[in-house]
Amino acid sequence: MTIDETDRQVLDALLSDGRATDRDIAEATGIVANRVADRRTALEDAGVITGYTARVDYEQLGYDVTAVFQLAIDGDGLRAVVDRLGDLTDLRSVYEVTGDHDVIAVGIFPDTDAMNSRIKDLLTDPAIRSVATSVVLNTVKTDSPLQLAD
Repeated sequence: MTIDETDRQVLDALLSDGRATDRDIAEATGIVANRVADRRTALEDAGVITGYTARVDYEQLGYDVTAVFQLAIDGDGLRAVVDRLGDLTDLRSVYEVTGDHDVIAVGIFPDTDAMNSRIKDLLTDPAIRSVATSVVLNTVKTDSPLQLAD
């Protein structure tokens, strides 16, 4: 699918407010509402829009600790490790990376005890050679959508 400026405007409006109606988007962009609906459907059908979700402030729910884990993996264990990490609900993001480490994972926890438990769990995996952990002191920016329109 070729994405044009109109698609980008629709996407930007949805990134700003995933609950926006076609009429809301039309008012914000100047695109006719039925054209917005057609574009949204086409973007969903093409897999550009993969779903809609709520943004939640986890600190308000008692998740006060965010940690970044840098993992070094032994041998050919990478696929199994990232598959397992992808299933862990306290890890919000898992990335395969280049450099001194093989995987970067970001987790959120209710307290340092829960974070410590996750670290110990990771260290029991025989494919994980080492885990370097950084505790986030202050969140400057997170989950910020990339604006697409010119």
